[in-house]
Amino acid sequence: WNRTMNNKSKRTNQKGFTLIELMIVVAVIGVLSAIAIPQYQKYVAKAEVAAALATMTGVKTNVEAYAVEYGAFPPAAQSAALGVPANIPQGTIAFAPAQSSAGSIDFTFSSANVSSLLIASEFQLDRDSNGSWSCVASGAQAVSSDLLPKSCRP
Repeated sequence: WNRTMNNKSKRTNQKGFTLIELMIVVAVIGVLSAIAIPQYQKYVAKAEVAAALATMTGVKTNVEAYAVEYGAFPPAAQSAALGVPANIPQGTIAFAPAQSSAGSIDFTFSSANVSSLLIASEFQLDRDSNGSWSCVASGAQAVSSDLLPKSCRP
């Protein structure tokens, strides 16, 4: 009988975790989430910029064909005819003709449906009069350089 009582009292002492063990687990989870959440937000923003660049690259082919055929960068009114999607949830694409066949295709992120790191920021594909294209993010509302694809970084 004495031996049975000792086993029962030992089992009742080991019913769960101690408070300090639970506090350590909560602290570790807090540290991990403090590191992981900003990295995840940055990853999402990079993916959105890459998607915008992919959309612009499709339009770039049509703009190049127009510039070669007509010798001039297309005006903004030609955007629909050159394959610019009518409704892009993440932002808008606009043409900015410069001189002769030079100009740029600008992408401006909207204030909805995008990462908070990209709201109202912009970047562009620039074409010089020789037909060379470059990806640029400049100005007060430029996309942060660490979010741009490698082909767009200076």
